[in-house]
Amino acid sequence: MTTVQTIELPAAPINASPVPHLTSIHAAKGRGPYGSSRYRGNCGGYLIRDLIRYYKSEHVLDPMMGSGTCQDVCRELRVACTSMDIKLGDDAADPESYRHIDPVDFVWMHPPYWKMIRYNDDPQCLSNAESLEAFLDRMAEVLNHCRSVLTRDGKIAVLIGGFSEGGRYQPLSQLLMAKAIEIGLWPATTEIIRFQHGNTSSRRSYQSSFIPGLHDTCMIFEER
Repeated sequence: MTTVQTIELPAAPINASPVPHLTSIHAAKGRGPYGSSRYRGNCGGYLIRDLIRYYKSEHVLDPMMGSGTCQDVCRELRVACTSMDIKLGDDAADPESYRHIDPVDFVWMHPPYWKMIRYNDDPQCLSNAESLEAFLDRMAEVLNHCRSVLTRDGKIAVLIGGFSEGGRYQPLSQLLMAKAIEIGLWPATTEIIRFQHGNTSSRRSYQSSFIPGLHDTCMIFEER
């Protein structure tokens, strides 16, 4: 028998935020008219929209555009957006990919969750990193390249989740947080827990026993 539970989110303190509903829990259902749900691993656009509005961004960089969700959000908000992707020949870990990018004040990044989904056979793709350490090192390169085109008060947002491999959990958000701090970035705010409505795995049945993950984590960094 399946029990459906409905939770009430805690009340948030009233403050001067330009996006009052944006808190450490992002529970919006649906993906909105952004990107393509047919692109595996794609996220909806509501969190991106809320963050761009909160930081009042004027030029956004999306170094891993996927199906173009961030680009669609920026188009709706009439905000300039520079997008690139490995499938278009732009390696986010290559400094050459940033050489002609004008300064940006916000970076949105939704990288592969290491090898949870392998997107292609390109050895430069983060989903093909040969080890967890190699994945984190390449992510550090990406973060450093993004900060090279970031304005003084700019922010870098990274949405990522963990997964289990061979019975061992890979806590990518915690490990990436530590790596970002190691290279001189610092959390600009609390982590944002984003509920994963419509997750592919939630439509499947498993014979094994485990605690399902129903969220991913958005971390926002700035210069220390």
